[in-house]
Amino acid sequence: MPRVTIVGSGFAALTAVRTLRKAATETALTLVSPRSELVYYPGLIWVPTGLRAGDDLRIPLESFLRRMGVKHVAAEVTGLGNGGRVLETTAGEIENDGLIIGSGGRYMKKLPGSEHMILPCEGIAAAQRTRDRLQGMDGGTIAMGFAGNPKEPAAMRGGPLFEFLFGIDSYLRRQNRRERFELIFFTPAEKPGNRLGPKAVAGLLAEMGKRGIRTHLGHQLKGFAPQRVMTEGGELDADLILFIPGMTGSQWFDNTDLPRSEGGFIKADRQCRVDGMERVYVAGDSGSFPGPEWMPKQAHMADLQAKAAAANLADELAGRQPTATYRVELLCIVDAHDRGMLVARNEKHNLVLPAMRLFHWLKRGFEWRYLRQYR
Repeated sequence: MPRVTIVGSGFAALTAVRTLRKAATETALTLVSPRSELVYYPGLIWVPTGLRAGDDLRIPLESFLRRMGVKHVAAEVTGLGNGGRVLETTAGEIENDGLIIGSGGRYMKKLPGSEHMILPCEGIAAAQRTRDRLQGMDGGTIAMGFAGNPKEPAAMRGGPLFEFLFGIDSYLRRQNRRERFELIFFTPAEKPGNRLGPKAVAGLLAEMGKRGIRTHLGHQLKGFAPQRVMTEGGELDADLILFIPGMTGSQWFDNTDLPRSEGGFIKADRQCRVDGMERVYVAGDSGSFPGPEWMPKQAHMADLQAKAAAANLADELAGRQPTATYRVELLCIVDAHDRGMLVARNEKHNLVLPAMRLFHWLKRGFEWRYLRQYR
């Protein structure tokens, strides 16, 4: 029976599990991750405003893995040997006949003084810390911003920051506290949200203007200090700083011969095959893939890549030529606590629809439907 190892327990890894189990039923699947749980990161935007608690977004996977016939190894990955046929972990070596890497990426906390900011979408604890700080403030200035990886422009998380920004604004208004706060949005980009498309940039900036959110755009960041954001265009005083830095590859990649992009991700082709390695695939935030510059690092894209990677690996194990590719597609609802703006983009079209309550409820409905398959 072929042995396939999948690294991670996020969107890419779990979609690979489901796809492989359908395509290659007689395959021994092993999932390697520190914990047997899925954290639904898109829902973190609702934790600071109380729409979600941490436990709502932490989904135990024991039942799902049992249904799928998957063995879980609770371990950290430390390296890779024998051309990808041996995964090195803190629980020992795991041999495989095929490997899919879906362990995600990590944030680049290289700016001086990063300990003075909160990275709100890093995990449940960070989102809860944001919630607690927000609830404890009687007023003041909240500065929120993001940056990218200068060596790989696509490696950023801009969308969630807009959602934290608009969501906190709406939350404070509902509490009749907004007039006691100043909200500032900052980013080195001159056109924030440009990966969402030109229409989205105009819409986002217009929404900030309507909400009275001050902007500080196009200035490189120098670092942070207690209650201060420092940029080449001046300093911003702030009582609370929320910042999402650019992304790079997982730390364990450094202990391997995996081919890397300039930004630190695993280089792959349009079939999600790792360059120069046999039956080794990558999906989601771990990889650097061919496509337009705006190709997103988001859960939807990770799912599309994981489906292609798993289908191709199943074909290889069956002696067939792998032919599956992923479509490049950005699809998101920029939520603002009670309404949302729909943004869709592919290689031919770009659609932006104005904020509506309907889209907020669609986003919540999608969350319920998506998580149902893992409960």
